[in-house]
Amino acid sequence: MSNIIPNISRRKLLAMIGYTAGSAAMYQAMTSLGFAAESHYTGPIKLEGNGNGKKIIILGAGIAGMVSALELRNAGYQVKILEYQNRSGGRNISVYRGKEYTEINGTKQLCRFDSGLYFNPGPWRIPYNHYGILEYCKRLNVKMIPFIQLNFNSYLHNTNAFNGKPQRYREIINDYKGGLSELLSKSINQNALDLNFSKEDKEKLLDSLKSFGVLNDKFDYVTSLETSAYRGYKKHPGGGLSALPEASEIIPLNEIVKSDLWKNMNIHFFDEFQHTMFEPEGGMGKIGEAFGRELGNIIQYNAQVVEIKQDDTGVTIFYKDNQAGGQLKQERAEWCVNTTPLSVLSQIPMNVGKPMQDAINSVPYASSVKIAGQYKRRFWEEDEHIYGGISYTNLPITQIAYPNHGYFSSGKGILLNAYMFGPKALEFTAMEPEERVAKAIELGAQIHPQIKEEFENGFSWAWSRQPWILGCYGAWTEEKRKQHYENLCQIDGRIVLAGEHASYIPAWQEGAVTSAIDAITRLHKKVQSL
Repeated sequence: MSNIIPNISRRKLLAMIGYTAGSAAMYQAMTSLGFAAESHYTGPIKLEGNGNGKKIIILGAGIAGMVSALELRNAGYQVKILEYQNRSGGRNISVYRGKEYTEINGTKQLCRFDSGLYFNPGPWRIPYNHYGILEYCKRLNVKMIPFIQLNFNSYLHNTNAFNGKPQRYREIINDYKGGLSELLSKSINQNALDLNFSKEDKEKLLDSLKSFGVLNDKFDYVTSLETSAYRGYKKHPGGGLSALPEASEIIPLNEIVKSDLWKNMNIHFFDEFQHTMFEPEGGMGKIGEAFGRELGNIIQYNAQVVEIKQDDTGVTIFYKDNQAGGQLKQERAEWCVNTTPLSVLSQIPMNVGKPMQDAINSVPYASSVKIAGQYKRRFWEEDEHIYGGISYTNLPITQIAYPNHGYFSSGKGILLNAYMFGPKALEFTAMEPEERVAKAIELGAQIHPQIKEEFENGFSWAWSRQPWILGCYGAWTEEKRKQHYENLCQIDGRIVLAGEHASYIPAWQEGAVTSAIDAITRLHKKVQSL
């Protein structure tokens, strides 16, 4: 492999290695987008003492609200949830055939998927180290199946590289580590790096690079049957007279570097995306449904809160009963756990102190769009042998994800055709639902040409146009957290807030679980002290 990167400096070498191995800066950016470290959940909550029938009202039947209600009920409190929607789960939702949803501008969208097919517009995967939400799934008998994050047969795609042709992940990652291993081993052999290694350790390092990068005896990464055993063959080994395999051509490192495909190559190795990940069988919304069944008539649906007033003895909630034609009603309790998204709560009068109100007003909500399509056949499996996983692209759709269930079935299937954040999401949010779907199909055809012919119908979800949340999740910055986070989480009089926005695991259900447990533990302690 002679044309790796000629005359590379030590500084450039280490920087290039950092693209693969050094992800601290990217990790911080991803944390603000909702990708965070493992949960500090340590086991089921134990609220010592008894609530003695004291009444606590909870605003919101999302994960945080329902965890709060479940545990406070079990501790002897009288609990009631007021929920804006006609369903439990909040952002934990799955869209099925016949369900109609209305965006904030009045646009209605009816799901036309075949029976049994579904789409998760909100959370769609649970990391193995999100112990809290997994524990509640176990308690509520929500059956889990594996979620495939990394599929070596999925695609990496850039419209400006390889003539716009998608490349298999296994080819790019193996050629990249092979090229880097060659580069590093030759730099070591030329004493071009400052290594505080003994001669024996240096030899071991070279041996490890030779094995890791599948290098030959000259420390070259070349086209061979050995490299093909990792990146895939041009012709696979078989039986009989046609058994002999053929090696596939490697891609030189300089071509991979120029392609920018490495930018999406490392995401699968973040702690929260490592195996094993999970999803509920039948859709993520099964978790919200299970909580809803468990809590039963504790939840009052179609209750739109319009004002929250607290005094020395309790909290009064004023709400519109949309089940009763918008009639204004009120509910009184001694305490309140408020899990309303800050994007909505900032518009509801609530007499809390200035520090908490400033915190509520300071956190913007990220924009996100997901688009799904139903297809006549599972062409990604039948034609391209992709079973689960995610393909990444520089197109506005950002990624295409493949279902983790129904493998080898001859029927129809659902693809996640797009999952966007930031400016791309804002652009698609401004479109009407059908226009979003059509655009996603048009762009997705650059990766899967079959998409246009096999497409039947689609569904799009723009989080900023959902009236009960007006965004996807609380988008904290480091500066905002330092200034407002603790004030947001304090108990203000008789009100405490909870939700993913009151956690260091934003956008994940685990953030809602751990925030709720922390909030009600402190609230219970305060109640017991009075």
